[in-house]
Amino acid sequence: MDLLRTRAALSRMFEPSDNVGLALVEAAGPHDALRVATGAVRAGGQLTREVGEVLAAAGISAPGNILSSALERWSPRIADLAPDRDLAMMGRAGGELLIPEDSRWPEALRDLELGMPLCLWARGDLSRGVPALHQTAAVVGSRDSTGYGASATGDIAAGLVTRGWTVVSGGAYGIDAQAHRAALAAGNPARIPTIAVMACGVDRYYPAGNEDLLREVVRRGLLLSEVPPGSSPTRWRFLQRNRIIAALSAVTVVVEARWRSGALNTAHHAAALGREVGAVPGSVYSANSAGCHRLLRDGSAVCVTDAAEVAELGGPIDSSDDTASGARGESRAVHDGLTIEDMLLLDALPLRSGSPVEKLASVAGLSVPSVRAGLARLELEDLAARDGPDKWRRSRR
Repeated sequence: MDLLRTRAALSRMFEPSDNVGLALVEAAGPHDALRVATGAVRAGGQLTREVGEVLAAAGISAPGNILSSALERWSPRIADLAPDRDLAMMGRAGGELLIPEDSRWPEALRDLELGMPLCLWARGDLSRGVPALHQTAAVVGSRDSTGYGASATGDIAAGLVTRGWTVVSGGAYGIDAQAHRAALAAGNPARIPTIAVMACGVDRYYPAGNEDLLREVVRRGLLLSEVPPGSSPTRWRFLQRNRIIAALSAVTVVVEARWRSGALNTAHHAAALGREVGAVPGSVYSANSAGCHRLLRDGSAVCVTDAAEVAELGGPIDSSDDTASGARGESRAVHDGLTIEDMLLLDALPLRSGSPVEKLASVAGLSVPSVRAGLARLELEDLAARDGPDKWRRSRR
């Protein structure tokens, strides 16, 4: 059996993030792992030990009978394995199966280590592959979003796409749907504007109310899932797909989230991977923003308010981008970037007639040497000017 069919079968055999199954694949390779999982080959003591070592290396407790227990758990699914059927179904839907051995496999997923999915069932234009990590940002949040959340999401998602980013989300109602919708509206035909990572098979449009939106995602973006065609969404699959959203994205932004929102799960996955996390602040009276405020209070996220701040958080600043303060209609204040001592000295400088160093020291509450050093710095910034022998005033710029 070739690798494509093998991994297709394994994706139906194992639930997402089945650590024992993933450890078996790592220890024995995909082909032998499938033979062991289906009972075609008996797992010997050496393989059992190797699976335990893989799990232990990932920090997962592995009792001696863990593989035997897993084999019992997988046994009921053996009769339903039909990789040729699944691949044919995917082909009829205009999709295909991506596997880690494919050159188009998103390398960012390897950061998940043992948690990397066995494969990705995909629909959409894969001719350019999945966008690179530095070009992707996740925008997630509550299903019951408010008007404020929808507006903030639309601005952020559209702003990211116009900067050349791809917006990743989960295809759900609320913030997810608004992120996809805004990304598509601002999309450039030369780029993939948005990716939806599903908790069900990509042959299904779930939730049904988002069918038209998800069809458009397939037409112009990408629909991805680690579970095979026909799979139903479950709570476990929803939680596990969040790790894929986080791994694909350089930065994860939570726009609105309740205290125990699933969007926080995505943020926690991102933080565990060393990815950047941003949170949009909301009203202190809004339950929909309680989760965002929790992330900010815990120091798990950085406060972001627009696409420019998200792009800055997720990657290097592009000098050609409009993230500079002037692009937001704000001029740079004269005290921006100054130390506290230099700000005190600047406030002490008279506007018209010059003042001697000793008097400046008294007004600013600084020592004379500190004033002399500060005046040199302010003069370089064109904020202070000499006004006669040893007298200084503010620059007239």
